[in-house]
Amino acid sequence: MPTRWGMTVPLGGVPLAEHAAVFAALADAGFTDLWSSEVAGTDAFTPLTLAAAWQPRARLGTAITPVFTRGPALLAMTAAALAEAAPGRFQLGIGASSPVVVGDWNAADFTKAFARSRDMLEFLRAALAGEMVDREFETFRVRRFRLERPPATPPAVLLAALRPGMLRLAASAADGVILNWLAATDVPRALAEAKSDRPDFDVVARIFVCPTEDAAYARTVGRRMIAAYLTVPAYAEFHRWLGREPVLAPMWTAWAAGDRKGALAAIPDDVVDELIVHGSPAQCREHVARYAAAGVDVPVMALVPTPELQQGGAAALGELIGGLGRP
Repeated sequence: MPTRWGMTVPLGGVPLAEHAAVFAALADAGFTDLWSSEVAGTDAFTPLTLAAAWQPRARLGTAITPVFTRGPALLAMTAAALAEAAPGRFQLGIGASSPVVVGDWNAADFTKAFARSRDMLEFLRAALAGEMVDREFETFRVRRFRLERPPATPPAVLLAALRPGMLRLAASAADGVILNWLAATDVPRALAEAKSDRPDFDVVARIFVCPTEDAAYARTVGRRMIAAYLTVPAYAEFHRWLGREPVLAPMWTAWAAGDRKGALAAIPDDVVDELIVHGSPAQCREHVARYAAAGVDVPVMALVPTPELQQGGAAALGELIGGLGRP
């Protein structure tokens, strides 16, 4: 088993104000890491700020904070504040995100994603080290900015990456890479591009986990998730690169034609079973461990709601956390 074992927070159905008990249960179950995301729920930093206070030994990370939705200085200030609140325990994960999140929801231009990610990495490395930044980058200009409260321990900055260009950028310019929407068997292919000789280079993977033995339910939910995500151009190209075009092409064709039902029906069971971890908690834990065996340093589960969780409430959630925990 890996030395680090992560969970995506906050958990659905539990108010943020009640997460102290959730964080404690995760720690008791052997979860070392709490990682947030930023799509349309909570922002990436508020849940981790609470966790920093409530669980003073937990490691924290964002996976991811988009590089377009905050200005460079604001992103540096926010990261520095959390690094100060959790010294040596916070890792900042950044990434390009998507045109929907960036453009449709945040009124920003989703252009030159690779260059913006590269520029933000360079800016953050200097800014979080307390340096004065006065430079024209390719995608933005920063004039004479210096953090008033640079963290004593600057956070590592990780980059979310899918295809070779971004994976190589992570290896050359970031402190680690964040993987998403891939099977355990895909990890070696990704890491062949994200080669780094640094012993402290972290490989993080977000893994969707649907902890139910009702395979039909898990596959129904999994198909909806796959159709929603893997029809997005960046993820579609990622899975073409991984070699899944023969099995996903029927879904893409139906989706492009507006046939949503046909797209769902075209997704084979084995693709769902590769990309969505499901089964009993013990089976899920074993499947997640395969990512670690393939080269992931920090497997981070992202819980998918199940009938058992919805019906069982807090007691079922506590039992589930114990079952998924690191032995």
